[in-house]
Amino acid sequence: MLKEFKDFAMKGNLVDIAVGFVMGAAFKQVVTSFTGGIVSPLIGLIFNADFKDLKYIVKEGVVDDTGKVVGEVAVLYGDFLTNVIDFIIVAFVMFMIVKGLKNMKKKEEPAPEAPKGPSQEELLEQIRDLLAKQK
Repeated sequence: MLKEFKDFAMKGNLVDIAVGFVMGAAFKQVVTSFTGGIVSPLIGLIFNADFKDLKYIVKEGVVDDTGKVVGEVAVLYGDFLTNVIDFIIVAFVMFMIVKGLKNMKKKEEPAPEAPKGPSQEELLEQIRDLLAKQK
């Protein structure tokens, strides 16, 4: 059972998937940093606010003794939009990678044509005729 598991785990496709998963997770962090540090502030200039802090307040909260707002109900659309931008960037880059890999992949050459000459049936007939002459 251990040998079967080892054979399964070391198959090329499974290892490729694992490497791709780790690389994707690392790339997601880079994209999140790019969106939070560059894209969000630029878009935030349009709204005169930090993009991630944009929200629609449904119910106002009250400020408690510590200075925190308590009881506020808000729709955090800025955070949602940031995540949508992250997704679009990751999806676009993955599309470009897959497209690049397809272009790099060697195009399959058509199978060579069968050599011209007698068919298998014709060869068998010739052998039959030669054997009949020898008798």
